[in-house]
Amino acid sequence: MTISMKKTGLAAVAATALLAIASPAFAQDAGVSAETQYILNTFSFLFSGALVMWMAAGFAMLESGLVRTKNVSTILFKNIALFAVAGIMYYLIGYNLMYMDVTGWIGSLSLWSADDAAALGGDFSGGYSATSDWFFQMVFVATAASIVSGTVAERIKLWPFMIFVVVLTGVLYPITGAWTWGGGWLSEMGFADFAGSTIVHSVGGWAALTGAIILGARKGKFGADGSVHPMPGSNLPLATLGTFVLWLGWFGFNGGSQLAMGSGADVIAIANIYGNTSMAAAGGVVAAAILTQILYKKVDLTMALNGALAGLVSITAGPDTPTIGSAIIIGAIGGILVVIAVPLLDKLKIDDVVGAVSVHLVCGIWGTLAVPFTNDGASFGVQLTGIVAMGAFTIVTSAIVWLILKFTVGIRLSEEDEALGSDAAELGMEAYPEFGKGSQRF
Repeated sequence: MTISMKKTGLAAVAATALLAIASPAFAQDAGVSAETQYILNTFSFLFSGALVMWMAAGFAMLESGLVRTKNVSTILFKNIALFAVAGIMYYLIGYNLMYMDVTGWIGSLSLWSADDAAALGGDFSGGYSATSDWFFQMVFVATAASIVSGTVAERIKLWPFMIFVVVLTGVLYPITGAWTWGGGWLSEMGFADFAGSTIVHSVGGWAALTGAIILGARKGKFGADGSVHPMPGSNLPLATLGTFVLWLGWFGFNGGSQLAMGSGADVIAIANIYGNTSMAAAGGVVAAAILTQILYKKVDLTMALNGALAGLVSITAGPDTPTIGSAIIIGAIGGILVVIAVPLLDKLKIDDVVGAVSVHLVCGIWGTLAVPFTNDGASFGVQLTGIVAMGAFTIVTSAIVWLILKFTVGIRLSEEDEALGSDAAELGMEAYPEFGKGSQRF
């Protein structure tokens, strides 16, 4: 660049600055216009939604790593199928049931459709494109179903499980969502759940717990004398990778729930949410590792993985208000709770294959109750009311669906199929054929 070009550039900058000072109208245009805010908000929904969608890959890897080799293909199929079904059901009925014309308890029983006519006509007061909002809300739905898939793995029939997913994602989750994010009665009371510790994670956890109790434990998991027989997963490196993928996706889960990126204040809030989200996970890992060392004299990798997820679930209800230090403490308590809850469920003879109930339900409750510690606008009474209401609704409705399926088509694999493995029994393929029966051909 020559000296004359530099001088010309400096002159242009100076002229622009003077014009901005002299003309308020120009200064306003140089700021963030309504259209620019619309674009930034829409981008935030789409980018954050893509991160949340990537969590489906994290759940698939985590669960396939924690189930036994003979059930890996089935759990992978369930994870991609439930994500697809959740999206379709949210389009057909879920979104409008959750957000359209909510009158206290429930929204509209109608098909969703995008309406961007105003923005296409130059009116950007809506804030973001309709489809970006739908997309961001849609990717959350499959998370609740993924919680269930990991808990009831290795002994549930494929198609009855998928039928339950249809009901959960199309009806049950949207109804509780209408009470809260849809502006229903809990929202009017002041219930605070920023990104869904209860609305997403506890609802999925209650549905999973109900299913696990009705379904029963895997054969050989518990002895007649009350002993617990460990059933190690097939691939801990894959489970670890899945945890990191979930950790990454959670930035979109929590950060995108700011629901705006059109101002400096929004961007600062998103940055704080990212920081709190990550450090809560860090607190969960460290606390879980230390506690397992104290209790069992050895560190447990699976507990450390669940500790990370416990921290993430715990901070999800209120990632916008804590300091970094508070976020670490909230996550650490989640990590402690999961270490306590996993063996407690074993003592109760409730078989949760991946520890999802301990992570998502227990820590979802804790995270929701923790909000008032850092948010003056929340109260413990209202938070507890929301937890109990959504828990009671999900338990009753999930139990009805599970029991109908149990006494009609049946929900449990036969003993022979369970021993053989759901991959061979229901899919006819093995995830690792060179290590299974297929290797005998060579």
